[in-house]
Amino acid sequence: MCNRYVSPDQAAIERFWHIGRHNQPQWAREIFPHAPGPFVRLGAGTPERELVVGQWGLIPWFANTAKLTYSTNNARSEEIAAKASYKQSWLHGKRCIIPAWSFDEPCWESGRNVWWNFRRADGQPWGLAGLWNDWTDKESGEVISSYTMLTINADHHPLMSRMHRPDPKLPPDRQDKRSVIAIEPGDVDAWLQGSIDEARELLCVPSVDVMEAGPKD
Repeated sequence: MCNRYVSPDQAAIERFWHIGRHNQPQWAREIFPHAPGPFVRLGAGTPERELVVGQWGLIPWFANTAKLTYSTNNARSEEIAAKASYKQSWLHGKRCIIPAWSFDEPCWESGRNVWWNFRRADGQPWGLAGLWNDWTDKESGEVISSYTMLTINADHHPLMSRMHRPDPKLPPDRQDKRSVIAIEPGDVDAWLQGSIDEARELLCVPSVDVMEAGPKD
């Protein structure tokens, strides 16, 4: 699971993901759950990409309030087709790219929590896979955009399997260690506007070769 990442600024996002210039509300450099953050999606009725600022923590269509009592900033990709909070976004193609210069994960190999920072080895920003939703407040009519970051099992990944606190009751290959999912630049169109089957093919752990990782200073 990821609970903190560092976002590029608006100009960098527009340049890297080829988005036209539009004024957006400002967001903090470090993004935490429930805070506003930027994501890239397709515009309504158009193949053009747009930059949106919304809450990190998806508000499902059936929610009675924007303040949820459960966490939705991360979504297990294995469950998104069936889990109530995410299945409507998945089935209706509400997929997005979450830009990030880096993200943090905890490593417990020393017996204590040591935060590791993950960047791309090529110096480019991550484009992390996400789902989005626009939720409407029934009383005020306010529309709130929100998003969730997808994760996937990483028990067999040489690097991501080292992250997170291990469960001593489970064998190493059944820990359900989690990883974010990176959408490579050449796959952005397939992720944003491809079929469900095409999008599902992109749900995988990033190759260790694209990662630059180590303990935070």
